[in-house]
Amino acid sequence: MALYGGGRGRGEDGEKRARVGGIPPTHKISLGALSTNMYCFRRKWVAEVIIWTKLRKSEKRRMGKKRAKGIKKEQKKGRKVIRRKERRGGHTKRIFVRKTRATDLEYQDIMGAFLDKPKMEKHNAQGQGNGLRYGLSSMQGWRVEMEDAHTAVIGLPSGLETWSFFAVYDGHAGSQVAKYCCEHLLDHITNNQDFKGSAGAPSVENVKNGIRTGFLEIDEHMRVMSEKKHGADRSGSTAVGVLISPQHTYFINCGDSRGLLCRNRKVHFFTQDHKPSNPLEKERIQNAGGSVMIQRVNGSLAVSRALGDFDYKCVHGKGPTEQLVSPEPEVHDIERSEEDDQFIILACDGIWDVMGNEELCDFVRSRLEVTDDLEKVCNEVVDTCLYKGSRDNMSVILICFPNAPKVSPEAVKKEAELDKYLESRVEEIIKKQGEGVPDLVHVMRTLASENIPSLPPGGELASKRNVIEAVYNRLNPYKNDDTDSTSTDDMW
Repeated sequence: MALYGGGRGRGEDGEKRARVGGIPPTHKISLGALSTNMYCFRRKWVAEVIIWTKLRKSEKRRMGKKRAKGIKKEQKKGRKVIRRKERRGGHTKRIFVRKTRATDLEYQDIMGAFLDKPKMEKHNAQGQGNGLRYGLSSMQGWRVEMEDAHTAVIGLPSGLETWSFFAVYDGHAGSQVAKYCCEHLLDHITNNQDFKGSAGAPSVENVKNGIRTGFLEIDEHMRVMSEKKHGADRSGSTAVGVLISPQHTYFINCGDSRGLLCRNRKVHFFTQDHKPSNPLEKERIQNAGGSVMIQRVNGSLAVSRALGDFDYKCVHGKGPTEQLVSPEPEVHDIERSEEDDQFIILACDGIWDVMGNEELCDFVRSRLEVTDDLEKVCNEVVDTCLYKGSRDNMSVILICFPNAPKVSPEAVKKEAELDKYLESRVEEIIKKQGEGVPDLVHVMRTLASENIPSLPPGGELASKRNVIEAVYNRLNPYKNDDTDSTSTDDMW
């Protein structure tokens, strides 16, 4: 079940809210004291879930003054407010309904932030240096806005020319925090005193402490800027990155984006997602006076660590790393192995939602054996995840070490044979139909039911959707412009 946060935790009236998207019309929700309001929007069922909680007497006494103050504030802004009060079994529910047009952010929260068809245009970049090669790809996909950002720097200033830094930022509730981190996080890391330490190259502990300090500094800096704008920016962002020195690789993670290292054709290391349901994360949230409901912080935010998200960082008496949402990253140092290290993958959760660690590692390795164009490999990863059903923004960075897989003539030959076989099968399926042309969904389902040899590991048939679609469009005289927007939910 996909959950799209729109609530803000416990309200003054004792209710907790969350919006649930992607629920089939035949499914019902049963989570205790809940009421749901389901509606269909653009072929997706969406439900607003209201979780009822008992009111304390002190809350009831305060409620009148606070609600009256809230109404007055809303009326000053020119918005009409309707207050509706309902009672059920000793529980109280008050709902404010704005009669003005919702803002873009509110509209996205309510409607699940999906487009009619995915935006498949990609942003690409590649480069090399310090014995590394990298490529990256990002795509907006089904989301209303592109909220991801990335950083790729080979050769750092201040005597760190042999060091490199790569990161992916996955924004939510807006792109402001992700964009700011993309431009300034590296400076906050390398310019603080904890990172510099004494004269000479920083030690392993200096680097790890400096990374943590850099995250806390940039988060506090963004908080100050947000307060100057009267809290106008409510966005947040996860961050996953690597800082690569000649001797070590430092994996940095804050949130549910993920990075992994492939060594000796296997996943050697991967970062752990920071989810509210994790025991240590849940303990911190509860100690800060919050709760974890439907695997979200206060029933709303799906990550327990992030930059920004200042609505969740205002618990008095708690430090920055003790708040409901913490900006503190986990940092792991891994000693480099020139003979065994092959590549690193950094990606947002739009990738990991539909591909596991081993699947993505195997898929990337198989692609590197048929092409040395890292941009093309990243594009194939993004396209494959889209066709596997990812509904989120997607960003991926691939960093290759000198011992990364090389192009194999045998693998290239097998790939060409596979493409030719798929082309012939698509022709046979269309001809077998007789009169008329079957739709692309029928063709894909027919192929999915067959045992096709030599499909790319991890990607399977979804990774060949572009090949199949190209042949289908060439043979289909009734082709229309909506072919490429066919819902992946119907494809399999």
